[in-house]
Amino acid sequence: MLVRKAAIAAFGLGLAWSTGAFAQETVKIGVILPYSGPFADAGAQLDAGIKLYMQQHGDEVAGKKIEIVRKDTGGPAPDVAKRLAQELVVRDNVDILAGFALTPEALGAADVATEAKKLMVVMNAATSVVTEKSPYIVRTSVTTPQVNDALGKWAAEHGIKQAYTLVADYGPGHDAAKAFETAFTAAGGKIVGSDRTPVANPDFSAFVQRVKDANPEAVYIFVPGGAQPAAIGKALSERGLTPPNTKVLGQGELTHPEALESMGETANGIITGFHYTLERDDPLNNEYVKAYRDANKGRSPDLFSIGGYDGMHLIYEALKKTNGDTEGEALVEAAKGMSWTSPRGPMSIDPETRDVVQTIYIREVQKVGDKLQNVIVEEIKDVKDPLHGAAK
Repeated sequence: MLVRKAAIAAFGLGLAWSTGAFAQETVKIGVILPYSGPFADAGAQLDAGIKLYMQQHGDEVAGKKIEIVRKDTGGPAPDVAKRLAQELVVRDNVDILAGFALTPEALGAADVATEAKKLMVVMNAATSVVTEKSPYIVRTSVTTPQVNDALGKWAAEHGIKQAYTLVADYGPGHDAAKAFETAFTAAGGKIVGSDRTPVANPDFSAFVQRVKDANPEAVYIFVPGGAQPAAIGKALSERGLTPPNTKVLGQGELTHPEALESMGETANGIITGFHYTLERDDPLNNEYVKAYRDANKGRSPDLFSIGGYDGMHLIYEALKKTNGDTEGEALVEAAKGMSWTSPRGPMSIDPETRDVVQTIYIREVQKVGDKLQNVIVEEIKDVKDPLHGAAK
């Protein structure tokens, strides 16, 4: 196997790796995720999507064995993600970097992918700029603006004239508000107020009171998953800001199944936009949901799971196209323009931006039988990220 010695300033040490990788019988994929810490559940769900894909499709591609090398950031920790990416390349000799549940960690590892010329598959981190930070990054998840641009336009086109935005005060929340507000106003809507809530342990009462005082027709909300959707739902309900009197809009995390259970009847009528809908009645999705639940003690898949699952699909198909060649540029070229049908629906990789193109589902929480669930009311097809290149 041909090898060359490379000194990379960003690494601060000598580095040797293969220029061709054809002689390797194993393809190593270094997966960087927060397996511990505050985002451990997100890491576990994403990893479960990776495992399910490999369970269904085997651990051999193009005659080579697939090996996963897992690293825990305990994050969000961009510096740790960078160090782990370096270790994976230098010590573990991985061929591909993958995972990245969190934007700061994807950004932390981007330079490593560039210097080492390794395909880096981002399976969740949703800030638009991620794919612009390295020519070796391909994303299989979603972007926050992709969802909220579509939702904002849809809301204005479906008769909502004014809205108040209330979002978590961090990068994804800022992206979400900007995308919603831009699309909503461009389509004729008016923003009558905006506010930002603390990311950690917020008390929503004062913020929701300001929304009530503004008396908007609708309120758009973006908060992290976990306990916050139920907490803000409760605060809205206590002040009478619930459908149908006040329309409540948000990104899909707001009405995750766990959040719906906590919110109860107050969730009825909430409208969200998302790229994956658990209840979408499609044979491929139904099969995926059943297989995921069977493999995970009844737990349902979520946005993290589907990002990991489709990320592995991209890796497998790219390796098939290159006949097992793991050289970074070859794999990136193989990924560009790739299209397939996922459990989430049709999706593809934009050849210009290396970002995901997919259907955004507008869902309304409705009573189905004796249970509240997200029901798709419209499908917006072939949506690209609005900020770096695609739809305007």
